[in-house]
Amino acid sequence: MPAARSYVAGNFQLVLDGVNCGFLKSVDGGAPVAEVITESVGSSYFAKKHIGQVAYGPYVLQFGLSMTQALYEWINASWTGSYTRKPGAVVATDHKLDAVSQREFFNALVTETTFPTLDGSSKNPAYLTLRFAPEYTRNAKASGKVTSPAKGEQKLWLPANFRVAIDGLDCTRVSAVDSFTVKQSVAVDDVGDARDYQREPTKLEFPNLKITMMESSAESWFDWFEDFVIKGNSDESKEKNGSIALLSANLADELLRIDLFNLGIFKIGNDKAEANSDRITTVTAHLYCERMELHAGGAAPKTITASRARRVRRAKGRRRR
Repeated sequence: MPAARSYVAGNFQLVLDGVNCGFLKSVDGGAPVAEVITESVGSSYFAKKHIGQVAYGPYVLQFGLSMTQALYEWINASWTGSYTRKPGAVVATDHKLDAVSQREFFNALVTETTFPTLDGSSKNPAYLTLRFAPEYTRNAKASGKVTSPAKGEQKLWLPANFRVAIDGLDCTRVSAVDSFTVKQSVAVDDVGDARDYQREPTKLEFPNLKITMMESSAESWFDWFEDFVIKGNSDESKEKNGSIALLSANLADELLRIDLFNLGIFKIGNDKAEANSDRITTVTAHLYCERMELHAGGAAPKTITASRARRVRRAKGRRRR
């Protein structure tokens, strides 16, 4: 019998609840790790060691914007309080796209979604980063040819291709949005003699946003800060809604959009400038955001007034109770 050959990993494909979601840029984690328990026994010079509870590390995936809608819907369900536990697998292939191995995961919950820095001067491809926590994983055999679910050629997305829109603000000269992460905390339900602990979602945290623009277009931003912060008119009716759209190469088609609700400004100022410099003067604004939603493929944006946003929060609060 010939010896098993080594192989060079060619691609990694994500399968989510039976749906082929596309190829990944990178994958890490998901391995089982057993706790080592040390016990001192009587007057023995040597401590006794044995295996305790098995834990499963979180997955960390990086991917472009050619993934199927099933993945984005899973992420958005977590963001909107309608979280779902998903089974799936990460399938490794060789350079010919023949499946060589796979690690299956079960009852996974999204814990973090990180968007890269959006920068109008960037020329390098960028990727989203997703972390999710499975209750347990298993290695399994894989076979067959792996194909892409995307129609047509998968193109790299550049972080220079984005558009910011916020009610009543001039966003035509926004040059950058700092990287931000939406976090979902997860607690372990370690009850009884269960071999694999269940995981329950807890606190959902939306980040503050740091947005940079040309000084020539910042007047409306300074006016909002003057009214909202300096004059103290900061009730919910003065908060704003908006969106960040990640665009295709033609700068017209939306590949992915983050809708922003109940934005409030809390800091704005000119960035560091030097005399006799050829650098254009910029301004950076810092905003809080109460809630976000994720939509793929140019889904129609939602228009939510401050009063309706309050009703949505109250309804969700009643469902949690």
